Amino acid sequence: MHVKDLAHLSVRISNSTSAHFTAFLLTGVPGLEDFQIWISIPFSFMYLLAVIGNGLVMAVVAWDRNLHEPMYLFLAMLALNDVFLCTVTVPKMLLIFWQGPSPSTFPACLTQMFFVHALFLSESAVLLAMAFDRYVAICAPLHYATLLTGSLISKVGLALVARSVAVVTPGVLLILRLHFCRSNVIHHTYCENMGIAKLACNNISLNSIYGLTAALLTTGLDFVLISLSYCLILRTVFQLPSREARTKAFGTCGAHICVILIFYTLAFFSFFTHRFGNHIPRHVLILLANLYLLVPPTMNPIVYGVKTKEIRMRVLGLCNQPK
Repeated sequence: MHVKDLAHLSVRISNSTSAHFTAFLLTGVPGLEDFQIWISIPFSFMYLLAVIGNGLVMAVVAWDRNLHEPMYLFLAMLALNDVFLCTVTVPKMLLIFWQGPSPSTFPACLTQMFFVHALFLSESAVLLAMAFDRYVAICAPLHYATLLTGSLISKVGLALVARSVAVVTPGVLLILRLHFCRSNVIHHTYCENMGIAKLACNNISLNSIYGLTAALLTTGLDFVLISLSYCLILRTVFQLPSREARTKAFGTCGAHICVILIFYTLAFFSFFTHRFGNHIPRHVLILLANLYLLVPPTMNPIVYGVKTKEIRMRVLGLCNQPK
């Protein structure tokens, strides 16, 4: 779509919604419009890999009763969340890459914003639950079966959903109070909180403060608690009498540590560059914002497939079943 066509579409939507916006225009990656068709190739491959990989993880955990243990149930939760997280953004993004700027109705934009942030928070919460699982398994193994019961795991699943909804809903309500009278063009591939808020004529300080506070008290706190749990785990592991026991303990945590590093490194890097990287080109920021939602769902099943023998053997067995 040419720049002139884009301007015409923006004016047409704006004129039809002069009193109240009913649509926004997502333009994709600014400055890379001519290359978006090529960018879509690796993103399509990563999305396909994420859906298939996480689908296989969920399938083997669901079908094999020997894997109905806390560690693998949390892994299945993570896989389900990963599929939803990348599906909320990637199909729309690929549509923009293939067909050019795409309008999104105001309700659709808010819905996408809600699920992007809610699923991101629940991803972080699942990683925290998995860290707690490893902490109990290594630091208090005698209490593992009595603490991590099926009932507790169900409650944890409900709690992480409730936390995501409770934290993200006020952000949506803060967007609803804004009056949009400027451009309705969002230079991004998906609708996110501050991207929408910056188009408003009102003061958005409250939106910014709430977004920063919510991020620090959820994802930031999760990371602190995960770090604390692994400090305690490492202290316990180094006190084990035999080298074989230490190696086995490290082996059970290896995949989870890799997943944590992938998720939080990309998330914090994208967060801080958006907040403080004033001299970083916008197209770099937008690509980062897409990668931190797509790379973890793509890498998680690969990491767990390589690092976790039980998952690897059952996936291979599932793939090699006679037709």
